[in-house]
Amino acid sequence: MDRSQENSGTVEVRNAHRFDTEKLCEWMAANIDGFAAPLTVEQFRGGQSNPTYKLITPRRNYVLRRKPPGALLPGAHAVDREYRVIAALAQQGFPVAEALGLCLDESVIGTAFYVMEMVEGRIFWEPSLPEIARTDRPAYFDAMNATIAALHRVEPEAAGLGDYGKPGNYFERQIGRWSKQYLGDVEAGRIEDMDRLVKWLPDNIPNDDNEARVIHGDFRCDNMVFDPAQPRVRAVLDWELSTLGHPLADFSYHLMMYRMPADLFSGLSGLDLDALNIPSEADYVAAYCARTGRSGIANLDFYFAFNMFRLAAILHGIKGRLARGTAASAHAGKMVEGLPALADLAWRQAALASAL
Repeated sequence: MDRSQENSGTVEVRNAHRFDTEKLCEWMAANIDGFAAPLTVEQFRGGQSNPTYKLITPRRNYVLRRKPPGALLPGAHAVDREYRVIAALAQQGFPVAEALGLCLDESVIGTAFYVMEMVEGRIFWEPSLPEIARTDRPAYFDAMNATIAALHRVEPEAAGLGDYGKPGNYFERQIGRWSKQYLGDVEAGRIEDMDRLVKWLPDNIPNDDNEARVIHGDFRCDNMVFDPAQPRVRAVLDWELSTLGHPLADFSYHLMMYRMPADLFSGLSGLDLDALNIPSEADYVAAYCARTGRSGIANLDFYFAFNMFRLAAILHGIKGRLARGTAASAHAGKMVEGLPALADLAWRQAALASAL
């Protein structure tokens, strides 16, 4: 079974994530304009952190995202932040699902949650876009490129998000945050390459750590809903890791697909990009720079090392949640299997940065 089959569609709500549907129905009737029962709840296969549900009614379908039940790390799974950012970005014309209602009352379904529109379209789980005709792939890559560039052109103050994070010193703060989370999650164990990166990264931050834009934090093809018939992004999903931060951290995370092996988190490294008719890494960078007014991107190797470390720390957290029994996805265990290889790749990227 490939990633598309593993993550697409819905299943019966998992035992650990069940709640009182009648209570939710009552809340929606009181808070969601146009809602009409009966309500059927299914759980999306994908999603490693915040459990995500499809809410089916006779008139329309909705999506619900909630904090997972159980013991959580401080500051994690802030669904109220997700709700705030998608509501604000919608006002700026950025493609997101419409935010319909936020509930912080844990007595309704057990944890805080929000409801948004169900955006219909196509989700691609592999960056090589095997479902798309070879001649059409450049247009889909260009649509992703244009979308992340548009996000980084949003002025935080104008969008009402000037206080959505701390401006400046993004890498310093993020390295500290993820290092602390990695070191503190004792149930997940330790990894030698991660220990090395915890020491190396703070000493190698580039001298350009003061830009601040709204960043997504997990900008990948499978977090976008594309139009069913054309290369256009209808909605960017999963804003759990969004904040004010350095746009090049965000873009290089997205760009990391070019450095990831195809058999590790479905990257493009090792594939014949010419045969697939996929733009080269250099061309993709050039397109982003043209859209954001940059002359180029220095320090890419550091950015890649940072993002691989950050992703490894996230997976390390999933490993810890598996140990505590609170992981949201049935496929979380399979993802965690790649953690040592990712940490090794991150350390090798750091070695490239050090050699410059």
